[in-house]
Amino acid sequence: MAKMIEAEMASVSREVGAFIESMLGRKDPLFKSAYHLPSHGGKRMRPYLVVKSCEAVGGERVSAIAPAAAVELLHNFTLVHDDIMDNDTMRRGVPTVHVLWGVPTAILAGDLLFAEAFQAILRSALDDRRARAAAAVLADATVSLSIGQFQDMSFEEKDEITENDYLDMISGKTAALFQACAEIGAIAGGGSEDSIKKLGAYGWNLGMAFQIFDDYLGITSNEEALGKPVGNDLREGKKTLIVIRGMQTRSREIIKSLLGSKDATKEQLAALISSLEEDDVLGYVRRKALAYVEEAKKAISTLPDSEPKKSLTQLVEYSIMRKK
Repeated sequence: MAKMIEAEMASVSREVGAFIESMLGRKDPLFKSAYHLPSHGGKRMRPYLVVKSCEAVGGERVSAIAPAAAVELLHNFTLVHDDIMDNDTMRRGVPTVHVLWGVPTAILAGDLLFAEAFQAILRSALDDRRARAAAAVLADATVSLSIGQFQDMSFEEKDEITENDYLDMISGKTAALFQACAEIGAIAGGGSEDSIKKLGAYGWNLGMAFQIFDDYLGITSNEEALGKPVGNDLREGKKTLIVIRGMQTRSREIIKSLLGSKDATKEQLAALISSLEEDDVLGYVRRKALAYVEEAKKAISTLPDSEPKKSLTQLVEYSIMRKK
């Protein structure tokens, strides 16, 4: 299943990538810096979600490519700015934008990506009503993303963060954009209000599962698969679900010694992972992600059976099976 989903995502990625290149593929420094991350791919789950949601309500794939490019551009905008805020030096296996071009240019590159996201909606073949609806969803998601990112940053300064605090944060930082992808896809496909709502609920739950599992991979995967150093979130002092849950177990002292430690070694991380496994912290996090997977499936269970619906079911399962 994983290979099939990845092949389908690669197919969508090529079409979306060509559209993005047509918008950003200029040689002047600002456009070159803005195109840096999009040109190095990424999972492209979000544009795939737009396309499959469009097809699930009976829409044509061609109608979804420009809106899919819009959400990918917005996503890359957040990554450029996130990398600046977190001082990350690698993304997708390459140096981050601010490392290559400096912080001022990186900020402007992010701003350009943000503007081009809405330009992509305007360049789509959607009629005025659907274009306005899609743009409104994208704008609302951006507000949620900003709030979620601010919460994530503020957590680093707080000693006690609850699981509910974390879930509320990732609802804005991650799940809101996945919800927007599904809703925009359904809008592009001419879906009913009911189908847009159901797909939105599916997208939100998918996003929650994705982020919880992403945090899990951030400490259990390897640098080659991730495209960035393992344990970065821990070194940066991020209060992920693993940290929050782990602080309630015997792993507490190890976490306290490593959280926010820029010099945490691979050996120390390996010892922490072993402790987290023994305390069933990693198992708890996996089960939490799986619960959201099941809710996502339930959200679209009453949509008419079709190949696109099957793809959406497989996508949410893939979200907690992937290696990166």
